[in-house]
Amino acid sequence: MKSPTPASARERADALKTQLHRHNHLYHVIAAPEISDREYDALYKELEGLESTYPDLVSADSPMQRVGGEPLSTFDGVRHSAPMMSLDNTYDKSALSDFDARLHRLLPDQPFTYVLEPKIDGVAISLRYEDGILAMGTTRGDGSTGDDITTNLRTIRSIPLRLNTDSPPAVLELRGEVYMTKSGFADLNDVRQAAGEEPFANPRNSAAGSLKMLDSRTVAQRPLVAILYGTGALNGIQFETHAALIESLESMHFRTPPRLWSCESLDELLAALDELESLKSSFEFEMDGGVVKVNERGLYDTLGATAKSPRWAIAYKYEPEHVQTRVLDISVQVGRTGVLTPVAELEPVAVAGSVVSRATLHNADDIARKDIRIGDAVIIEKAGDIIPAVVDVLARERTGKEKKFRMPRRCPVCNSPVLRRENEIAHRCENLQCPAQVKSWLRHFAARGAMDIEGLGGALIDQLVDKGIINDPSDLYTLKEKRDDVLALDRMADKSVDKLLSGIDASKSRDFWRVLFALGIPHVGARAAQTLVDDLRDIDALMSAEPQVLTEIPEIGPIMADSIVGYFSDPVKRKLVDDLRKSGLTLAQGTSRSKG
Repeated sequence: MKSPTPASARERADALKTQLHRHNHLYHVIAAPEISDREYDALYKELEGLESTYPDLVSADSPMQRVGGEPLSTFDGVRHSAPMMSLDNTYDKSALSDFDARLHRLLPDQPFTYVLEPKIDGVAISLRYEDGILAMGTTRGDGSTGDDITTNLRTIRSIPLRLNTDSPPAVLELRGEVYMTKSGFADLNDVRQAAGEEPFANPRNSAAGSLKMLDSRTVAQRPLVAILYGTGALNGIQFETHAALIESLESMHFRTPPRLWSCESLDELLAALDELESLKSSFEFEMDGGVVKVNERGLYDTLGATAKSPRWAIAYKYEPEHVQTRVLDISVQVGRTGVLTPVAELEPVAVAGSVVSRATLHNADDIARKDIRIGDAVIIEKAGDIIPAVVDVLARERTGKEKKFRMPRRCPVCNSPVLRRENEIAHRCENLQCPAQVKSWLRHFAARGAMDIEGLGGALIDQLVDKGIINDPSDLYTLKEKRDDVLALDRMADKSVDKLLSGIDASKSRDFWRVLFALGIPHVGARAAQTLVDDLRDIDALMSAEPQVLTEIPEIGPIMADSIVGYFSDPVKRKLVDDLRKSGLTLAQGTSRSKG
């Protein structure tokens, strides 16, 4: 096939960039894709090939520039061109009456209206576009100076690299929030716990931690979204009202708040706040209140600001919902690494939009510290409206029939002895063939952040293990020969078996770091797996590495090094690696990188 000329290559590259930006917006911003993932990948790889052949085609707005190369050593500080102020906030509706009265005193002869939008509990950011191209992205910092996290923000696909407009302004500086979706947060914690890592406390903390990572390749794998709703410095563009700003941002392909209420009076505003609270559980982000703003932006300079906050806006926060229920029992779950986790079985109760019947109690020490007993009346809340948590024990309501909890001495699944290692808070089942551990291991192996095996869900894994069809991850790659056994399982038909086998076959092409992460080495998460792969390059070098060699690798400490050496010292694990190698999995570093 004849190679394109430089002129035709540039024309095609420009066309591909335009198409990819459009399809990225359709998929990540308005959730209305027009092409399949396969078609998108084909366009992406075509542009990747052109830019590789003609390096002068690479531009700051190219989709290839979303994920950077080597990790940064630090973030540079940047002074904001306009301060990023915080909002006054209140939990009291009477304070909104005071806010309304104060505005009318400051604007005695000036009519104005309000807008209300959800208050996203995320991480504040600023994006600066120059001549339509994303030039810089920063954190809020102290309000005057923030960190330059442009490389990380580029990885967030709801942030356009260039504005969708034929006449971009010289400068458009936008303010908004980065958050982690509720479902993405739950998935991320599942993966972290399966890897033996501590789960994140809430979506906001995990979003903030993600944005502070020095390796944008890891950030690209996090389920982060950006919503824009405000401005900083402007040159060549103005907005008469806040509603007009939101409409303009949507036309430029930004994601904006999902609901906006226009209110003519304080009474309408209070009614809108009640409606917003009723929708709280329907949003994909954590929402802890509503933001009230004067709609007419031309009045902002007149109203001015205090030392910390603008006078034309206020945040109204909803009180966390606390609900009383009772601990009916405390059960114990067994995780992939054998760790036993106690779980409170609760009298079902509605809280924050759903019925809760279970709450994780973390470990025996946590139960003892809170003195949680079977039969206790307790107060629960959903931490971040997601994770049910016991926040208080109503000891005054005890009848004397409550029972203290003791961790079992034998595994509740396989009846093997339970041990508590020195200097650890966890109790563990030491039987590596414990069905609960095998099932959890397989869930981790097949998870989206690891081997991403489509069609292999938890219910199917339970059946495959219970029926003795598979005993470790390498057995997945023998299922083609066991098709009739799989077909005989509940809810399995030819189509679902074909989907499973196709997903397993596709997993053979995953990057080496994903395979390493999927192995489930305690303390080795996705980021550590990438670091190890970048340094040691193949599985044989990793399996033969001594602890002192591993600790010389950035971010690999002695605990992780000992865990890696211990994992590969186990003959069962070494056989697993050999079996996976024979199955055709990638066990050496290649040149490809996931787009995240």
